[in-house]
Amino acid sequence: MKLLSAKVIDGHLDLPEGTLPEGIRVTVLVPEDDSRLELTKEQQEELVTAVAEADRGEGIDGWRLLGELHGA
Repeated sequence: MKLLSAKVIDGHLDLPEGTLPEGIRVTVLVPEDDSRLELTKEQQEELVTAVAEADRGEGIDGWRLLGELHGA
């Protein structure tokens, strides 16, 4: 699992070439308001770990996790 950041340009995500394989399906988490969600390196690592746990059925609810990360 990767954690990437991208900028939206003309309605498309602008990622460096070769970042993702062509045709891959992705999930994008977007704040509901105009606030920015920026994670520290440690928070990014925690999110990647949590996603791996969820893939194994060990994780917590994603909305709860994002709320905790946003409030940190």
